[in-house]
Amino acid sequence: MIEKFVLDNGVRVVCEKIPYLRSVSVGIWVGTGSRNEDKTNNGISHFIEHLLFKGTKNRTAKEIAAAIDSIGGIINASTGKEYTCYYTKTLDTHIDTAVDVLADMFFNSLFNEKDLNIEKQVIFEEINMYEDTPDDLVHDILAEVMWDGDALSYPVLGTYESLDKLNRQAIMDYLNNYYFPKNTVIAIAGNYDDKKIEDLLEKYFTGWKNDKHKTIDYNPVNYNSGVKVKYKDTEQVHLCIGFKGIEYGNDDLYPLSIINNILGGGMSSRLFQKIREEKGLVYSIYSYPSAYKNAGAFTIYAGMKPEQFKEVCRLIMLEIKELVQSGISQSELEKAKEQLKGNYMLGLESTYNKMTILGKSELILGRIITPEEFISKIDQVTIDQVQKVIEQIFTTEKPCCVAVGKIKENIDLASFSEI
Repeated sequence: MIEKFVLDNGVRVVCEKIPYLRSVSVGIWVGTGSRNEDKTNNGISHFIEHLLFKGTKNRTAKEIAAAIDSIGGIINASTGKEYTCYYTKTLDTHIDTAVDVLADMFFNSLFNEKDLNIEKQVIFEEINMYEDTPDDLVHDILAEVMWDGDALSYPVLGTYESLDKLNRQAIMDYLNNYYFPKNTVIAIAGNYDDKKIEDLLEKYFTGWKNDKHKTIDYNPVNYNSGVKVKYKDTEQVHLCIGFKGIEYGNDDLYPLSIINNILGGGMSSRLFQKIREEKGLVYSIYSYPSAYKNAGAFTIYAGMKPEQFKEVCRLIMLEIKELVQSGISQSELEKAKEQLKGNYMLGLESTYNKMTILGKSELILGRIITPEEFISKIDQVTIDQVQKVIEQIFTTEKPCCVAVGKIKENIDLASFSEI
């Protein structure tokens, strides 16, 4: 059963007890990410995530790692466009250590200048690694073009220029603006003692005082159907075709999940079967929806030899055209429903996945989407609803097209969107 309560200072807590497991995952979710940045401090959310592991008043960086390693647990963090999460996964018998370490990092990190300078170099190397991974890089470039003019387009890692300018004062100002109780959710999933959890959270978090009550809002986002080619001397060309999608919390995400499953969501999908299995033109091809507050995207990715680029683009657009004109069959709908429900429920066998669903849902929506609600929403999707969303996604705006690789100058990427 999922429980939710609020600490006296406004921190929201969401818990799901699973007594038959031996693990427990704990996450501290803060409602800020790259979408809360500007060009001068782009990358600061991710930078802070790194810095919380660099040492506190009580522990060195090595001691933070050793505290969790020594009990066979996992400690990590992630930064997205609208959130930052710090989490552990440990045996249930070590939850007190997990909460102690997370709270120590969260409240007692030093942020000294030496660590700032060292960690900048680490993130510069992370950016270099990303630049050398074109099948990842192409997705960031797609966001830059699709959401141009809005912070949603900014890379989570930031840039060399923006990171180089960050100093301790900028870090402390950002923390003061976005790290406050009412912008924070603690999510816990797994086996735990109810009284022990209450005592731990009372001990470590109720003393956190910050009078900020602001709501984190985002401006409406303009979708851009632009085109960009980045030349790289790679064996493959990496292609992303993006469409305007559906925002987080909108029930149309359920029909879109069905569409994604059928079009490019797995090995039995239309794109995979036609372009990889039948034609042998790619190794990897897939699609996925992305949802944010008041914005969304639907993306198709493919990697292929440069000489196969035109044909792969043509086949992708033909599959989309067929989807728009003929829709899906009842058998495809039922198969997609069962696959989505199965994938979702199997994922819930991980306490980390459960914790992530709890934390992200509460942070962004202000409520929990339960497994029962998810299953019910999927079961209720009809072919008519699917067709409505197909037309909304694929016919209301031209796609945004981005490619990375050895692209010849005479290739008109935009022309494929006219098919």
